[in-house]
Amino acid sequence: MENFTPWQSLFGGALIGLSSALLYLGQGRIAGISGIFGGMLSKFCRDFAWRYFFVAGLIVGGLIVYLMMPEKTAVNFTHPLPLFAIGGLLVGVGTRIGNGCTSGHGICGLGRRSPRSLAAVMTFMAAGGVTVFIMGRFL
Repeated sequence: MENFTPWQSLFGGALIGLSSALLYLGQGRIAGISGIFGGMLSKFCRDFAWRYFFVAGLIVGGLIVYLMMPEKTAVNFTHPLPLFAIGGLLVGVGTRIGNGCTSGHGICGLGRRSPRSLAAVMTFMAAGGVTVFIMGRFL
């Protein structure tokens, strides 16, 4: 278990929870990335500014980590790149069908005790487990 980092994980999770709680308390918005990003792309979006800053913060945060610790961000692709593109497309379709993504349902929805979010998270986890099994066994 060379990637076992309980303290970093605890700290990171606490920061994610705190930031999603602050967004909900301050703006009345759910910190679901697919909804935030999807709203930015909508021509009917009236509250573009906070969405832009939220997504920009995700990108800038990732760039800071990359610049400070490039060894932590190295990616070793073990499968063909088109397979990742197809997976990303399927995730996007799934977030539309499920009316939210793992961050919206898993972090915010469960925190609000939403039964729909609990069903969604259980589905995410089951589908992830099945996918890992199939990919490891057959691909």
